[in-house]
Amino acid sequence: MNDIPQLKRIASQVRRDIIRQVSACASGHPGGSLGCADFLTALYFRIMDHDPSFNMNPQNEDVFFLSNGHISPLWYSVLARSGYFPVEELKTFRNIDSRLQGHPATHEGLPGIRVASGSLGQGLSVGSGVALAKKLNKDGKTVYVLMGDGELQEGQIWEAAMFAAHHKIDNLIGIVDWNGQQIDGPNDKVISLGDLHGKWESFGWHVHHMNGHNFKDIINTLEIAKAHTGDGKPQVILMKTVMGKGVDYMEGTHKWHGKAPDEGLTKKALKQLKETLGDY
Repeated sequence: MNDIPQLKRIASQVRRDIIRQVSACASGHPGGSLGCADFLTALYFRIMDHDPSFNMNPQNEDVFFLSNGHISPLWYSVLARSGYFPVEELKTFRNIDSRLQGHPATHEGLPGIRVASGSLGQGLSVGSGVALAKKLNKDGKTVYVLMGDGELQEGQIWEAAMFAAHHKIDNLIGIVDWNGQQIDGPNDKVISLGDLHGKWESFGWHVHHMNGHNFKDIINTLEIAKAHTGDGKPQVILMKTVMGKGVDYMEGTHKWHGKAPDEGLTKKALKQLKETLGDY
């Protein structure tokens, strides 16, 4: 089990991986990837019971689904650093015939990926189905689904929320990356999300709040949520993050939602992110 200083070191390297991936192919989504790096590092390296040898039918292990699939550079880095596939393969991000497509896909058989994502709004439905199957099979493990806050403007999210609450899918934990930004600007200027706590609660979910850049809070909140599995309700964590976290010129703006930095800005970003595990 990794301690917080080690998790911080891993997250720094993951952020370097993100910048290097999108810069090398001049394409990708660095903003949200950087913002969720601390959370996904803690989930894979501290909280989740998972097996890098990988089986598409995940029995007796926790499962993670990335609904906001555009932040694939983050997930690829965490999967590689967790041992699912060689770290060197990160060099192929978004290349023709690469297993590391811009949005996660399954047809090339990349370990760790169980469903294609990127068409926003679908991940919670998938997670609900897998979690329900685990309950029926008396599996005892937990399903996690990460969603973007702008993604909550998709109606399918709320259909899945109703389904999960109705069927008492209490081994399901949803996490909302609540950074207040989406591709066209701040959420409040595109479509206001209103009272997110009240919305999820009214749909029959337990609601938690978390600072997505404080490892102590991340670990504590995830452990509390996991302790509440089995009590009859699905759970959601509203995770406050800063888009572009770790790179000063990217922080807090939607402008780096889906744009890669040029060579000069890449060098500037990498100077701010410590190499801790070795670049690929």
